[in-house]
Parts: sequence; C-alpha cells; structure tokens
Amino acid sequence: MAVDKAMSILVVDDYQTMIRIVTNLLKQLGFNNVDFATDGSTALEKLRAGKYGLVISDWNMEPMTGLQLLKEVRADERLKDMPFIMVTAESKTENVVAAKQAGVNNYIVKPFNADTLKKKMSSVIGEF
Repeated sequence: MAVDKAMSILVVDDYQTMIRIVTNLLKQLGFNNVDFATDGSTALEKLRAGKYGLVISDWNMEPMTGLQLLKEVRADERLKDMPFIMVTAESKTENVVAAKQAGVNNYIVKPFNADTLKKKMSSVIGEF
C-alpha cells in the first residue's frame, strides 16, 4: 500500500526550533500537511479533534511528557492504533524500554537527518 504523503502529521515539541527542523525535514520528504503542538495536553486535544496519520513527539516536555502522551494515545479507543514516533536527546536503555512497553512504534535519538527520519517513518507507515 502506498503511503499517502498528504496525510496529516502532528509534530509535538516544546521547542519551536525543533518543530521547525522536523517540519522542514518532513517537507524534504514530501510531507506538507504538518501540524504541531507545543505540549502533550494540546497534542491530545488536537488528536482527539482531528485526523492524523502519524505523531512525532519529543520525550522531554512539560507539563505532559511524550511518554505520558503516548500512554494517553494508547489508552484512547479511537487513537490506540495511531503510528507514534518518539524523539529524544537521550538514548538511555531504560527510556527505550519504557517507550516500547508503552507502545511506541519507533524511536529517534537527536540529532537526526532526513534520511534517518525517512527510515524510521518507513518502518512505521510503510516505504515511500
């Protein structure tokens, strides 16, 4: 099945600069329908109100972390199958394990480039 590059992607990060970087990388990969949220609570509201094909979320945010957001998404009957990629500056094994246990689809350690993002996204939503 072909990946719909028009699908809506939600980027969640509390740093505007990181949102810009990820949005630009997505555009390089041909995904132009990108929305963003600057915290987990806002992201959850947007996810429950809209239709997204993928979430790319930072781990370290306040007041709701990316891990808490992931757990909320997995607990929501309408959102539980949402493809979810976690982005973090830390590659600690316990973080990777916690994210996997919470149901993350893939994990990216900062810094990363368009090629890395494409590989991680392809493993989650299919080759494009």
